Amino acid sequence: MPGGCSWGPAAGDARLWLAVVLLGWVTSSSLTSSATSSTSSAQFLASAVSAQPPLPGQCPPPCECSEAARTVKCVNRNLTEVPADLPSYVRNLFLTGDQLAVLPAGAFARRPPLDELAALNLSGSRLKEVHAGAFEQLPSLRQLDLSHNPLDDLSPFAFSGRNASASAPSPLVELFLNHILPPEFDRENRSFEGMVAAALRAGQALRGLHRLELTSNHLLYLPRDVLAQMPDLRHLDLRNNSLVSLTYVSFRNLTHLESLHLEDNSLKVLHNGTLAELQGLPQVRVFLDNNPWVCDCHMVDMVAWLKETEVVQGKARLTCAFPEKMRNRVLLELNSSDLDCDPILPPSLQTSYVFLGIVLALIGAIFLLVLYLNRKGIKKWMHNIRDACRDHMEGYHYRYEINADPRLTNLSSNSDV
Repeated sequence: MPGGCSWGPAAGDARLWLAVVLLGWVTSSSLTSSATSSTSSAQFLASAVSAQPPLPGQCPPPCECSEAARTVKCVNRNLTEVPADLPSYVRNLFLTGDQLAVLPAGAFARRPPLDELAALNLSGSRLKEVHAGAFEQLPSLRQLDLSHNPLDDLSPFAFSGRNASASAPSPLVELFLNHILPPEFDRENRSFEGMVAAALRAGQALRGLHRLELTSNHLLYLPRDVLAQMPDLRHLDLRNNSLVSLTYVSFRNLTHLESLHLEDNSLKVLHNGTLAELQGLPQVRVFLDNNPWVCDCHMVDMVAWLKETEVVQGKARLTCAFPEKMRNRVLLELNSSDLDCDPILPPSLQTSYVFLGIVLALIGAIFLLVLYLNRKGIKKWMHNIRDACRDHMEGYHYRYEINADPRLTNLSSNSDV
């Protein structure tokens, strides 16, 4: 029995130890299999995610996006074309400081469309060509900035679409075309003013435009009907150009115009027609600083208008630039007796006299050249005339001597008998 008693506990401990070993082996096996299955599941999910196409709300690699602000900025990225994967939520798009060069038709056509794009800034992207229909399929576009681009070719249908007659009016409210004259533009073969005017009035596309800026373009004149197709215009900025006159520009239909900036141009005087049109606009404010006003007899009406009107802002700062005796005189302080014209010939008559003088000088030069080339013949002819005149005079002298001497007279009479 003692032996049995001693064996019993030992056998019990052995069986307990074996059970613990078996339990640990089973547990480790189950943990290993579960870890393996988890790893396989993670790998499958990763491969499935990588196989999915990019979401439409993702940001193009060269750009910075803010979905909360609905803004995409692709600034100074040297892009040569508009990114194809723009997110559909974008409302404000900045493509500035790039290398776009050409903006073709349908440049912003996307699937899904960019229906919410309202502000588009393309300034300083070295754009040289904007083709017809470049901004089609942007139904919410309100603000467009093409400033600081050397636009050599601005299509007449850039804002109206490729088929101007069938296209709906552009939704644009603000258009910025500042400093777009390329340095190498050939004015002899093409008119920069005409190119811009054609794009502004084609198909009445910009009839809803409220703000137009055309500063720093060296504009020499404004075509007669460039503003006729923009009846809702409220702000017109023409600063820092080379405008010499507004005679052929009509502001009559711009009944909503609130501000007209004409500073830093080459205006010499505003004539009665322009003065009457500006005075007829109910809420306009006109800015005329830094123009070379010529204070002569043609300025009388403008000076009288300035003293009466309230539409010109800062009119007390306007001063004369010419003639020299009137330089820096304040326009509001001038009287009609101060404004006179020097008694000089009209420019057209001066031109006629100059042309006549040139013609006469040319005829004289040709005559002298002919005389010089025939100098020998003329000399011989002069000698012949001199000899003939001498012989003739000698005959007269001989007859005079005969008539003066009575003896020779009687002799002559006797000889006749």
